[in-house]
Amino acid sequence: MKNTYLLSYFPIISILLFSLSFAIYGEMQILKLFGNLGIYQGMLEFFSETGIKLALLIVLLLLFFMVFAALKLISDTVMELSLLFFSKDAEGKALTSVRRVSVIYVIGAACSLFSVQFIIGLGVIFIATNIVALIYFVNKLSPTLNFSRLVGLVFFPIFVWTALISIVAFAGLKLYNSVVASLPI
Repeated sequence: MKNTYLLSYFPIISILLFSLSFAIYGEMQILKLFGNLGIYQGMLEFFSETGIKLALLIVLLLLFFMVFAALKLISDTVMELSLLFFSKDAEGKALTSVRRVSVIYVIGAACSLFSVQFIIGLGVIFIATNIVALIYFVNKLSPTLNFSRLVGLVFFPIFVWTALISIVAFAGLKLYNSVVASLPI
């Protein structure tokens, strides 16, 4: 008999692996920056090299973990909302059938560990993982939906993510412009 909860720990594993990948890259870049600014040698007088690297890794890992956990929460909410709006399934069979998408994220997160030297590689792996997961999600649910519901199921998350990213980008740009405008030149 198949246990439905067997894959329930995969999301936390994928979040930890993606967080570790981005934290390792961030640590390397911060250490380069500290070296270029001359701060690193001063830090070595108070802390060991291993202590500095470990502290940076833990802080960045925690920071990226919070970001990816928030993204996972938003993603799950958007996915379940799209199923609510466009699926006829009231019992949740569609939701349990797409639970295996977490395996795709674990594989993508494991692959990201091989690309910690390159931010482009990390970004490509993260985006490719999301695209493959979306394709799996649509493929798994397409037999139970008609064409109009399937289009709604695909474009609702795309619309929500586009809106969220646009709002954050606009707010960041406004903040940047206000900071630059307030500088005495």
